[in-house]
Amino acid sequence: MCFAAWIIYTMVIRVAVEKDRWQALSEKLVTDTVPMAPKRGSILSAEGQLMASSLPSYKLYMDFKSGGADTDTAAMRKKLELFNENMDSICLGLATICPIMTPMEYAAHIRKGLARGSRWYELCPGQTINYIQYNKIKALPVFRLGPNKSGLVADERNGRKKPFGSLAGRMLGDLFAAKDSARSGIELAYDSVLRGKPGMKHRKKVLNKYPDIIDVPAQDGLDVVTTLDVNMQDICENALREKMTELEAEIGVVILMEVKTGDVKAIVNLQRYDDGKYYEARNYALASLMEPGSTFKTASIMVGMDDGYISPSDEVDTGNGVEMMYGAKMKDHNWNKGGYGVMDVPHILMVSSNIGVAKLIDKHYHKQPEKFVQGLRRVGIGTPLHLPFVGTADPQIRYPKKDRSNWPNTTIPWMSIGYETQIPPISIVAFYNAIANDGKMLRPRFVKALSKNGEIVEEFPVEVVKEHICKERTLKNIRTILQRVVCDREGLGKPAGNPIFHVSGKTGTAQISAQGRYGTEHLVSFCGYFPSEEPKYTCIVAIRHNFWIASGGGQAGVVFSKIAQRVFSKHETRDLVCATDSGTLFVPEVKSGNSNAVRTVLRSLGVKAYEDNVGEWCSANVKGGNVMLSARPMYDNTMPNVKGMGARDAIYVLESRGLAVTLSGHGKVVSQSVPAGVTVKKGRAVTLTLK
Repeated sequence: MCFAAWIIYTMVIRVAVEKDRWQALSEKLVTDTVPMAPKRGSILSAEGQLMASSLPSYKLYMDFKSGGADTDTAAMRKKLELFNENMDSICLGLATICPIMTPMEYAAHIRKGLARGSRWYELCPGQTINYIQYNKIKALPVFRLGPNKSGLVADERNGRKKPFGSLAGRMLGDLFAAKDSARSGIELAYDSVLRGKPGMKHRKKVLNKYPDIIDVPAQDGLDVVTTLDVNMQDICENALREKMTELEAEIGVVILMEVKTGDVKAIVNLQRYDDGKYYEARNYALASLMEPGSTFKTASIMVGMDDGYISPSDEVDTGNGVEMMYGAKMKDHNWNKGGYGVMDVPHILMVSSNIGVAKLIDKHYHKQPEKFVQGLRRVGIGTPLHLPFVGTADPQIRYPKKDRSNWPNTTIPWMSIGYETQIPPISIVAFYNAIANDGKMLRPRFVKALSKNGEIVEEFPVEVVKEHICKERTLKNIRTILQRVVCDREGLGKPAGNPIFHVSGKTGTAQISAQGRYGTEHLVSFCGYFPSEEPKYTCIVAIRHNFWIASGGGQAGVVFSKIAQRVFSKHETRDLVCATDSGTLFVPEVKSGNSNAVRTVLRSLGVKAYEDNVGEWCSANVKGGNVMLSARPMYDNTMPNVKGMGARDAIYVLESRGLAVTLSGHGKVVSQSVPAGVTVKKGRAVTLTLK
């Protein structure tokens, strides 16, 4: 009984008498656990150029009831007076920093929020602002008093900066407006490694301050090194855009792949919008199922040759260019000129005869359609590629039921020429790349490594889908025919060729069905590789337009020709010069930056570098075929010299010193808004111009 009375007495004393003492002690000792957000990794080109990087952005809100209870009319009146006294300065500043409204419109907007007493009121409606704008707004009257007194609340978001604009935009992908929420492309496919891992810290009140104590440090995301080449991407996009503008085409796709690795060096997806301009739209290259048309004929003839039914010397009478196939009319493109008559197999593909291919395949597979479909899967054009991107389509090739209920007599003839079958562009280019790669089919590779601070953490190997898509003899015959399609005087692929080197490939022209009827809408394409003798690149160009006149060679082939010639002259002629001039070694342009990264690149190229007391960072100069590396000192409290650096190194150097970086252009840094050597503080804005 006495013990119970003592407990009650102690409770009363501590709650009533010593309340203030214990509450003060609690405020000193109570801690709040706060998550630490990691920095999202960057996406880099194959050469290490920055293609997507995280920069914070902010949505600003006003809590017009902060600083007082809901019923505290005196506090609300005081806040209203504070805003009214400074309204002109606030609104003039807002209109200058975020010019979506005039000063008068901002004043009316703020007064409306004050009158409502809103707790979550957008200060700049519909706008996100950058770090520099946010700091300028925080410095305006009233807002400079801090969030508790002013009510200014910033919702920080993970904005992604793309120095090269829309280049390869669909492939790189996007984030949702919400912080660090991947939406598509590489951003989504590699979200788990880009995101990093959050850390934890707690805050303890000591002498009215809240120092952060880190419990678990945040692990920043890894950088994703893609296979994309910025220069090749630019070449492909410009060539496609030029032709699409001329045709007023709706959709266009280009994929450029490196033969021996399967590395996708460029991928373009353009769509015409209501304003008549072309933008990177849906990732049609991976997700669009299309009837491929005549590019599919190569696979059909390959299956027949591999099964031993077809040889190059076989002849077919294509008549006057019009043939009734099981009650349906099939035409060759020159039917109005009397057709081609009797042709051998190479000429059938050279002039892309529908009748020639359909009669050959129907003759041998009409009674055994299963064998034809199995053959298409065997040679790889019907093989799913299992790419790691959401929305990627697999080839859709119909398989006959046992009772043939899904298999009309017309199926084999029309399937053989690229109809009644749907194939995404990435699968077509992978098939033609296998032909160029001595029959070995590779899985298209978009990401080749993960890195951290410039060091490779993990490499992704080249993956083989099929060691051999067909017999060696079949492959040799097909390669010979594909070269003749472009290089022979009679070949419809002539527009894809050029006088510098040989090109091999196949044209494609397919009518697009709308509501069960064929009209003027066409998909024209060309898929091939170059140089023919020692292939280095495979490329597909596909354009969808609404023209009566459609030509795979004349419309898609000319785009292929421009791409091939520009890529070859920009990236391959240097190798040819080095190979023929035994006394000369090509020395590339070398950017200043991280010393270890510069050494690694030069070592891989077999270029010797001469160093002069080099530390972590260096300046690089090329003189007389020699690379000279000199020390570039960096000091904590002064503005570094980042001229000559690439965007990635420059951003790292400046952001590690707490500076806010804005980029303009692409390439290497040619000027910086804050001169080197100037004393700087954290948060200062720096603009870098790149060329």
